[in-house]
Amino acid sequence: MNNIIIEPWIVDELIHDEFYVPEYIEKIGLEVLKFYDLQVNSMQVITTKADKGGAIWKIETNDGPKSFKLLHRRPTRSMFSLGAQKYLVEVQQARVPSIVRTRDGEEYVEAGGKLWFVAEWIEELAPVSKDLEGAKQLCFALGEFHRLSKGYVPPIQAEIASRLHKWPKSYEKVYNKMNWFRTIALAYEEMPASQDLLNVVDLFQEQARKSMEDLNNSGYFNMVNEGNASWGLVHQDYGWSNGQMGPNGMWVIDLDGVAYDLPIRDLRKLISGTMSDLFAWDATWVREMINAYHEANPISKELYEVLMIDFSMPNEFYKNIKEVLYEPELFLGESTKQLIQSIVDLEQSKWATLNEVRNDWSGKE
Repeated sequence: MNNIIIEPWIVDELIHDEFYVPEYIEKIGLEVLKFYDLQVNSMQVITTKADKGGAIWKIETNDGPKSFKLLHRRPTRSMFSLGAQKYLVEVQQARVPSIVRTRDGEEYVEAGGKLWFVAEWIEELAPVSKDLEGAKQLCFALGEFHRLSKGYVPPIQAEIASRLHKWPKSYEKVYNKMNWFRTIALAYEEMPASQDLLNVVDLFQEQARKSMEDLNNSGYFNMVNEGNASWGLVHQDYGWSNGQMGPNGMWVIDLDGVAYDLPIRDLRKLISGTMSDLFAWDATWVREMINAYHEANPISKELYEVLMIDFSMPNEFYKNIKEVLYEPELFLGESTKQLIQSIVDLEQSKWATLNEVRNDWSGKE
């Protein structure tokens, strides 16, 4: 079993469905389950990450339903996230699924060059409503998760997953990629969306430059020097699917990508994504979401400033346009012309909203 290395797989849509997992991986999974004191009655694929080599099954056992996961990351990286899950459940009593141990008391099994583990399946989980009240519930649960994750120290054998000091390089990367976008648009100037991209790339690059400057002049560097454990963990993929209502309140699931970072990075992503779904920024939603988070995990004046700076980055533009680097001839078509216009419209409402809420924390300590 350990002689085989699990690799990402290709899903042929003419042959496979979206839940396809190669047979050799399923066989490894069945061997892994023999390490547990469980009688498995059925296995159902819930989701896959074929391009990375990961999968999740729901298994029905003699001890109730469980989640059975093949983690796609390096084993030492997965040890970090599993240690975090254990800390949150056993030390902080957080509403996070608990890990089921093997017969030998281990928290995972290494097979195929990956880590596998079993966790409790929280049967009653359901997404919150996609309205402002649901968004506030998500934000409160996120703040609670961040607050409870403080103090986590990973196992000795785990690698340290931290993005705490990486913000300046991340901003610089976005700024520099704008040059790439411009070069590609010029190289493919006959394509329908090229001129549209050229019309806006300077504006977004200037936004990135200003955000870099603002970050350098903020309290960011003093904050990150407080260290990983003092800030705790970010989820990195938090939203309506990974924060759900269940027994005794909101639960946070799928912690495979957790890392140390300033917590408001998760909050920024959640709010930005929600505004994108609404097709316009709304000051009431932004205020209410931030306040709901603040109730569970207080935001200092300095941290609020960094949140505003992170909002000011051209995040949606970069996220949606970076695909041009891979297949410019396919990407720079008519649909991208419409995409660019929708991003520009969204940005205009973003700046109107940020100007309205920017000083909300000015009187706070």
